[in-house]
Amino acid sequence: MGLDVGSRTVGVALSDALGWTAQGLEIISINEDEEVFGLQRVEEIVKEHDVIGFVVGLPKNMNNTEGPRVEAAQSYGKMLEEKFNLPVDYIDERLTTVEAERMLVEQADTSRKKRKQVIDKLAASLILQNYLDSNGNLVRNLK
Repeated sequence: MGLDVGSRTVGVALSDALGWTAQGLEIISINEDEEVFGLQRVEEIVKEHDVIGFVVGLPKNMNNTEGPRVEAAQSYGKMLEEKFNLPVDYIDERLTTVEAERMLVEQADTSRKKRKQVIDKLAASLILQNYLDSNGNLVRNLK
């Protein structure tokens, strides 16, 4: 399961059983300030799709430094690891949201309102696909 963790939403993507392709699944609403993290919905997805691990995107700065959003993503990953006892891996997600937005504008000519409704799901799909393509630890465990 690939996750694009933001302060208000978490984009969710899943891979096929062989770990070749990623597909966006949904966007889960969260609220960091009120400590609402959407873990109940994540649990439903984990059970329904036999998830074996999580890939969380790390939104590093362009100069490769880590800021507060990286810390938030890592905290979310730790919550997942503790709650589900499944491995969590991380991947640099710089520019995935920008790439997702570009794809929606260029390929689908999607309206601004509609882009907001799908951007995090597409970004999660790109995060997971990049991870699958890089043959990350969770992928090697599949083979």
